[in-house]
Amino acid sequence: MLNAQPFAPLKAWSRITSRSPLVVTFFALLLGLFVGALVIIITTPPVLDSWRGVFHSWGGPGHALKVTFDNVGAAYRSMFTGSIVDPPQFWHSVTTGQNWSLSLTPLSETLTYATPLIIASIGVGIAFQTGIFNIGANGQAVLGGILGATVGSMIHCPTFVHLPLTLIAGIVGGMVAGAVPGILKAYTGAHEVIVTIMFNYVIYAFLIYVLLSTSLQLPNQQNVISRSLDPSAQLAPLFGASTGLRVNWGLFVAAGVVIFAWWFLDRSSLGFDFRVTGANPNAARASGINSRVVVVMVFLVSGGLAGLAGIVQEAGTTHFIDGGFLIGSAGIGFTAITVALLGRNRPMGIVWGSLLFAALGVGGRAMQAATGIPLDLSTVIQSAIVLFVATPVLIKEIFRLRSTGGPALELATKGWGS
Repeated sequence: MLNAQPFAPLKAWSRITSRSPLVVTFFALLLGLFVGALVIIITTPPVLDSWRGVFHSWGGPGHALKVTFDNVGAAYRSMFTGSIVDPPQFWHSVTTGQNWSLSLTPLSETLTYATPLIIASIGVGIAFQTGIFNIGANGQAVLGGILGATVGSMIHCPTFVHLPLTLIAGIVGGMVAGAVPGILKAYTGAHEVIVTIMFNYVIYAFLIYVLLSTSLQLPNQQNVISRSLDPSAQLAPLFGASTGLRVNWGLFVAAGVVIFAWWFLDRSSLGFDFRVTGANPNAARASGINSRVVVVMVFLVSGGLAGLAGIVQEAGTTHFIDGGFLIGSAGIGFTAITVALLGRNRPMGIVWGSLLFAALGVGGRAMQAATGIPLDLSTVIQSAIVLFVATPVLIKEIFRLRSTGGPALELATKGWGS
């Protein structure tokens, strides 16, 4: 007798209410948007004024709800149209064949923002999978930008030589910055968290020195600003400079990094050593894996990718570096830590996490311009999403998700403190 197959809608609902990482991330996104809506409600004067008068008339509650939904809807609508697409504008371009640059600008800005973030986040994610907490990615990206700027502005050769050479210089810069904490951890037992934090400051100071006291400084200039990269060392806009769309060939560099990371982690013997060391260091040692070599190689790979992210940012958008290059809130290395966690350290998960963070960042600026709601709201939403992703048990309890029968969800960062 044939086993009865579950009814298709029931099977779909069972999938939805499972505790798979995809479902948890989806519900975390919903909760993040809900938290953002609450912040809009309690910080927007028109909404607060409407609720103060809720009992002044019979129509008070309805008016307050309308004002609330109008303001929340306007905020999220402006975030969507400012970071992905404005449907009426896009339809106008489809039907008339005009203003395509205007229609594609939001998506172009999101992809431009996400490109170096994908590269840096994959570098951080590879370290996390090995049980190593690399929070020096920002300094590694800065040093990659310094070496890339040196090669890109002070060496002159054809594009087919100059551009790869500039990108390789960025990778080497990141590897050098990664090698220092890697060697210290492997051979002295120094904790990578302390070393990478402090080495970030060393590199920031080195950046100022380079821009003030070496020939990399822009000639006849007293400010902390470098020479511009030669056109032959720049990542040109995909659709040409005349369109105004900033998305550039760095997008294909990021795609190559994603493919490399998938192959490296799942198909290469060194990647296998990385994953085994991260999953069970004792078993790795028992199987003959040299933990010191693994630690150094992890920092070289992770740092090299962070350095590549720094030079991709420079070659694709700014074309020079200054004293604030990737420092402070602009530091992709720190955002990369969050994105790697959101993507559970897997290449495709990191891609989607980077696109989400890029859309929230770009859309937040559009929201501020359109509605006056502060850009900080997008940071609140990002933080809430990561908080909920990092607490899958909380998501399970809120949405009553059922177990799939497999192991419970765990952060891939287990073992950082060991």
